[in-house]
Amino acid sequence: MFKPKGPNCQSCGMPLSKDPLGGGSNADGSLSSEYCSHCYRKGMFMQPNITPEEMMKLVEGKLRSMHFPGFLARRYAREVPNLRRWRAKRGTQAARVADTDLQPRA
Repeated sequence: MFKPKGPNCQSCGMPLSKDPLGGGSNADGSLSSEYCSHCYRKGMFMQPNITPEEMMKLVEGKLRSMHFPGFLARRYAREVPNLRRWRAKRGTQAARVADTDLQPRA
């Protein structure tokens, strides 16, 4: 499948080469090499409480508004949970679930 050259945002998957600002910004004002300006500015996520499922819907909706075919928009959106921002949360949630499974039940 066609993949744009260069890195993608590790929150939404957008190619950083398509970001009008060239990427998000770190707390020190430097350009982020991992996140786009829509997701990350001044070292903070623009939507810190968004879930991977909500991000998938946002990405699919944006791609559809750009006239991507539905099947392709869904295909790209399905990749969101595999991005670095969400993998870290998924690992934390899995560890929490594993810990609660080990607790004796009253």
